[in-house]
Amino acid sequence: MAKEKTIALLYELMKNSRRSDRDLSKILGVSQPTVTRMQKNLEMNDYILEYTIVPNLVKLGFEIVAFTFINVARSCTEPNLSPKELSQKAHKWIAQNKNIIFAGTGEGIRGKNCLVVSLHRDFTNYTRFISEFRQQWEKNILDVESFIVTLKGVMPKQFSFRHVEEIPE
Repeated sequence: MAKEKTIALLYELMKNSRRSDRDLSKILGVSQPTVTRMQKNLEMNDYILEYTIVPNLVKLGFEIVAFTFINVARSCTEPNLSPKELSQKAHKWIAQNKNIIFAGTGEGIRGKNCLVVSLHRDFTNYTRFISEFRQQWEKNILDVESFIVTLKGVMPKQFSFRHVEEIPE
């Protein structure tokens, strides 16, 4: 039951992380110190990676979210770099690129094995980003395709973790 209450707390925090421990304790039916302890436990065990908000990106001056699908060569094509060193170089470049809000490996569309999600103020900023990306990694990428979403359009559903708890098993 303690684990169920802890997971329930996590879902409640995804819905609104600004609620007080007092409010959360009423919702979960546990004491306020118990909520505080459970939340610290979630943080220490990496269930909570960070606390943040989902802002209105258009009001902050962003127009584009780009989903870039990449087919990265499985073998190292850069001289003097081992595959591990190349991977470390790529991870460092991704971490330092402020436009990138998510990056991961996987399998997908037409053999693509990486995804980069990036945020841009306008199309010029996006083209500069993708040009720099291609130039930096031209020896290691086999194919790149992007799907560009304009943030100024109609969004049938905004980005949020609010409904994660409701996803069927």
